[in-house]
Amino acid sequence: MNGFISVYKPKGYSSNKVVQEIKKNNNFKKVGHLGTLDPMAQGLLVLAINRATKFSSYFLNSNKTYRAKVQIGTATDTDDAEGKVIKTSSKLFSKEEVEIALMSFVGKQLQEPPYFSALKHKGKPMYKYAREGKLIKKEPREIEIFLIENYYFKDSVCSFDITCSKGTYIRSIARDLGKKLESAAHLIFLERTKQDFFSLAQSNDIGSCSYKSIIDIDKAFSNLKSLQLDSINSNKFSNGAIVKDPINQDGIYKVYNSMSTFLGLGLIENKALKSKQLV
Repeated sequence: MNGFISVYKPKGYSSNKVVQEIKKNNNFKKVGHLGTLDPMAQGLLVLAINRATKFSSYFLNSNKTYRAKVQIGTATDTDDAEGKVIKTSSKLFSKEEVEIALMSFVGKQLQEPPYFSALKHKGKPMYKYAREGKLIKKEPREIEIFLIENYYFKDSVCSFDITCSKGTYIRSIARDLGKKLESAAHLIFLERTKQDFFSLAQSNDIGSCSYKSIIDIDKAFSNLKSLQLDSINSNKFSNGAIVKDPINQDGIYKVYNSMSTFLGLGLIENKALKSKQLV
């Protein structure tokens, strides 16, 4: 009962609420998520179950893909549909004008986080300050937009799929799109569709999640090569000792024993294998 579960988080649920419900419903000892989703957002939420929580850090920096819809002509204080309207614009745009502005976000850039975010200032989430009327401005952070596709525009609403790096706020993309157009804009829909190995297509409803929904830890590392050890070297590896390996190239491997049981991730450097993360 160690591995990952892809869950479909419905709109209105917090990520923590999903974690607690699935933990309670299935009597799992440990459950953690691999990247939060705002309550307004829906879609893929990946959970690490029991010993898989040890491997969570390998996915926290992973790229993510979203389906987004942005309303042009209105801005809110939260940069999404849950906030109060703070600006309107009557300017009209063609499909091509909005597309050119949107596609200009592809690449590396500095992005200013929204005021209503979970980022902390002096140990307190920024959204709590914002709710008190105190708008805390954080330094812009480097993010990267890898791909924007499936663009569509109708009735001042543009929709698109966007693949981005860790730390990217799609709400900020919506806000900044309005600024590029010298107008206003805010996010009205957000659905996460992919994160690293995991996809929306393989997700489960909260109520149907069980131990049968668990994806084995090693299956999530499909991009890594495998390495099988004999019984003596398996014991060495599992006990933290270095195992000589003059054959394989340097890199990270999925390591198995002679019975094909997954032991963890190992790192080969200078013809020596050492454990990087054990199950």
